[in-house]
Amino acid sequence: MRKPNSVSSPFMKSLLVIFMLAPIALVASLAAPAMAQTMPAQTAPTVMAPDQAAPGTPIVVKYAPPSQTAVLGTTFVDWDALAVRTTANGEQRAVFDNPTPTLEKLEVHISTLNPGKMSHPPHEHPWEEILLIKDGEMDASINGVTHHAGPGALIFFASHDVHNAQNNGTAPVTYYVINFVTDLVHTVADKPAAEQAVAGMLPSSVIDSNSATAAPTPTGSRASVVDSPTLTFARLESHITTLNVGATTLPDIVDPGDELFIVKSGAIEARVNGVAARINAGSFFYCAPNDKRTFGNIGTVPAVYQVIKVMSDKSPK
Repeated sequence: MRKPNSVSSPFMKSLLVIFMLAPIALVASLAAPAMAQTMPAQTAPTVMAPDQAAPGTPIVVKYAPPSQTAVLGTTFVDWDALAVRTTANGEQRAVFDNPTPTLEKLEVHISTLNPGKMSHPPHEHPWEEILLIKDGEMDASINGVTHHAGPGALIFFASHDVHNAQNNGTAPVTYYVINFVTDLVHTVADKPAAEQAVAGMLPSSVIDSNSATAAPTPTGSRASVVDSPTLTFARLESHITTLNVGATTLPDIVDPGDELFIVKSGAIEARVNGVAARINAGSFFYCAPNDKRTFGNIGTVPAVYQVIKVMSDKSPK
């Protein structure tokens, strides 16, 4: 049975940290040696320079294969241990750039934009991108239309729609950048999703996760943020779960999707395939398809976490 990944490279120990329930300590690797990862290069897909494109056309970002070849298994990420790189626009924390058991690539990083800075010039690419704002406010441009977004906003950039983000405020904004890449990125129409307007497919959207209506559950509540197919995902689903103090989910839940769990507040104990970790606000983990997971609130206040899940045609049935 596959266990959650850790990272055995000395460089990566400062990046991805697994905390165990006994005395809390850095664990070397729970996976087989072949699963060990090396320090990912700063993700920098090839970008067509503005002077190489025809006047008035957007910058096109070309697909880059994952910089890491190891298939990513369930991995816990401690916010406080992430290495911070200063950029011209603010800061960046690199996390994943790997294939997964069902995805061609999962690339995750966290960006911080300083006031007056933009993420990059408006550009487009075939894969679909998700941003989740941790704190601060920014303006997201989608096909030339500006949308204001604050803490908790989930931003979805559909295939080939031109987009970027800019901080027009007075304080930094920090957000998770999530790129789930399926094999459909190689066959999706080379045309903005807004122009394709395929019925039933989620368009580029800015969604206020905090306004999602929560329904009570035996252990707290659950609020649905989005649930839809897209041009490159069989299904994109996100919800916010609240666990009451002392509450625990059903044991050994399994799900066929590739999932990110991001703790928004409180503290949870996550037990995956029998291995436990303590996860605090800001920290998160990737859960591979069909790994058995159980969550419990180990704090003194309700624990809140957001799940972002993608299904593809390669997801287990």
